[in-house]
Amino acid sequence: MKVNKKLGMMTMALSLSGLLVACGEDETTNTDTNMSDQMEETKDGNDHSGMDMSGSGDVPEGLKSAENPTFAVGDKAIITEAHMPGMEGAEATIVGAYDTVVYSISYDPMHGGERVEDHKWIIHEEIEDAQDDPYMVGDEVEVNAEHMSGMGGTTATIDSAEETTVYMVDFSLESGEEVTNHKWVTEEELSAP
Repeated sequence: MKVNKKLGMMTMALSLSGLLVACGEDETTNTDTNMSDQMEETKDGNDHSGMDMSGSGDVPEGLKSAENPTFAVGDKAIITEAHMPGMEGAEATIVGAYDTVVYSISYDPMHGGERVEDHKWIIHEEIEDAQDDPYMVGDEVEVNAEHMSGMGGTTATIDSAEETTVYMVDFSLESGEEVTNHKWVTEEELSAP
């Protein structure tokens, strides 16, 4: 009798643990699928749909406001480049203008997945322990910005570097979604309305 009771308890325990494992596998599969979908969206260096479009408005320590920007705070401008769908052609309001060195980078996201190529943009002040001089194409840097999921803390390769004015902007997508404090748009990516 005791043997049958123990055998029944063991059988029930094994069945329950099998059920729990199956549930856990389903959740893992869904998470992996979602992450794969997100990575699929960001594979193309020009498609930054995984980007956090809105920001806090905080700027990195040491970043200096531009003394004589083409577009002043409060000005309107048209975005001429699309870092993400719906951005090109949008009317932007300038929230901030800063003189710095801007970089496009390639990196492997912290959470895994496909390498992100030619991400635009991070600025010199978003590089961990940045040297005084601008970095050169091919240099490796540690990124201290989370413009896209999995970006912060990665080691990235510099694809391009340019000293210019960068802007933080507010704009609306075609869907009506409001984007606030978007970082960054370069002077070359804006035109007068």
